[in-house]
Amino acid sequence: MSAAVSSEVDEHEQYLVFRVLAAMLREDVLGLRTRGTEVVRADGRWVRLGASTEHGVDALLLPVTSDGFLCADTARLPLLVRESDGSELRSVAEIVGALATFAEPADRSGFLGFAAECAQTLATIRLHAATRQQISDALTTSYGDRLDRWTGQATLAFDTLAARHDHPVYPTARARSGLSEGQLRSYTPEFHPRFMLRWLAVPQAAVTVAGGVDFPPYWPTPDRLGAPQLADSHLLLPIHPLTVGAALDAALRELDLHADSVLLDQPYLEVIPTLSTRTVALAADPAEHLKLPLATATLGQRNVRTIKTRTLVDGALCQRLLETVIAREPRFRQTILLADESTYAHAEHELLAVLRRRYPAELDGGVVVPMAALLSMAGADRRVVDHLADRFYDGDPIALFDAWLTLLFDWQTTLFGYGIALESHQQNISLVLDIHDGATRMRMVFKDNDTARVHTERAHARLGGEPPRFTDPRINVDDDRALTDLFSTITMHLCAGSYAFELARLGHAPLSKLLLLVRDRLEQAIGRVGDAERLRAEVLDAPTLPVKAMVSAGTLFSKERSGATDINKHYTAGPNYLRTLGGAQ
Repeated sequence: MSAAVSSEVDEHEQYLVFRVLAAMLREDVLGLRTRGTEVVRADGRWVRLGASTEHGVDALLLPVTSDGFLCADTARLPLLVRESDGSELRSVAEIVGALATFAEPADRSGFLGFAAECAQTLATIRLHAATRQQISDALTTSYGDRLDRWTGQATLAFDTLAARHDHPVYPTARARSGLSEGQLRSYTPEFHPRFMLRWLAVPQAAVTVAGGVDFPPYWPTPDRLGAPQLADSHLLLPIHPLTVGAALDAALRELDLHADSVLLDQPYLEVIPTLSTRTVALAADPAEHLKLPLATATLGQRNVRTIKTRTLVDGALCQRLLETVIAREPRFRQTILLADESTYAHAEHELLAVLRRRYPAELDGGVVVPMAALLSMAGADRRVVDHLADRFYDGDPIALFDAWLTLLFDWQTTLFGYGIALESHQQNISLVLDIHDGATRMRMVFKDNDTARVHTERAHARLGGEPPRFTDPRINVDDDRALTDLFSTITMHLCAGSYAFELARLGHAPLSKLLLLVRDRLEQAIGRVGDAERLRAEVLDAPTLPVKAMVSAGTLFSKERSGATDINKHYTAGPNYLRTLGGAQ
């Protein structure tokens, strides 16, 4: 193979190339897995994507090695090779561009969009690297170097660390479409900024308010922000500063509210961004969050971070459903906590909405850590999980892993018995750790439960009352497969399997031991539930497990081309690592 490098590639780009190639292989983009042929060379295995005479493009070679998490193989080197002349493609732009030449003409715009997403991600990765020490020092100065004591406002520092740690599956998760470096520094969680919200006065008749008659005390009125003439006729909706501009103007014109609504000049209410960016916490009360729509995209260019009205309604309904389950299952009353998401307001537009989230008072004094932060770097060579294990689990991060697996699987399998599966990924679950009666107590708090899957008939049979009917028709299902798919891709892969593989890579324990622990805890949880044999068959014992095809559905292909009815629930298949138990080490 030629050693020539066509463009300068640094360690950050090599890292991104590895992730992009792994995703392309995992999702079988262009038939890399199913139509590619294996070639064995002196240095190892390669997958050959054959030459296309129709499009006049050269064959490509991808070096691979065994993996086992979500795909049998992954990229072995950060490059592709042109077969005809041995030239090496090492930059992410070259690699995505070369793959695009194999795509159908209708799909090439998606590859161009993904190339732009990769460029944004690479710039962000480099920015994070350049500012890592500065942010680390700032957090330590503000909150101390004992992460196990980060409570109250310091809890939001975990979001900052999590935002600098990559998604376990999606390769370009750090990209936020259309944001400049200045906007990243001013409004995103990885920089832990503070800023003031803008407020839009909207005619009262145009606003729907749910969950309570009165707004919370901190909510301003028009006269408080210098517009007394609107006090009797208008309500104020908070607007994220990034939403102010052409997108907001277009929304008001679409609703024919542009003449009757007023964007007030005076910013008000200091906030700090949480991991989702569009959700902000009050600086004066970090247990109070406001989820605000943004006209930007993350985890795929089609994954725009606006707020559909139906998700507000469905989230409140799912919260009531979960509260009913907890009331019937006493062992969860002290261990599973729900953020209150029953209060919201909207003006029938995705950019004119707000969800008020209130964390439960029971969290006071506990260390509340989003699962997405657990493997984040916190110090020169330590992860958040190590800091927490020091205090709460005698320095043993595997004991901490075991504790959250036990509670998580118990809760999620119990929900399955009621016909419910949550899309509760690493960002939507927080561990709550404290010392209670002289011993470590593990609890979990759940939020953003607006895209669940609910087996309507079983939920109704188990819970009684009116059958749950969600406004999003995709939520109500009549077969368990939608539930087991969600359990596999979210609870298993993102909240259990990804940690087993990464903790093994970090040297905490052999992979086979960690995967056996995952399987044992899941078997025990399934054994406690009467209606979970389908879960056993399709998760524990299935030869393959569903895997999210997030790049394909989110950016590369239109819904018409991919067939995805939900870009976050579009699947391919991967190996069941619970059966192989780490044989790919």
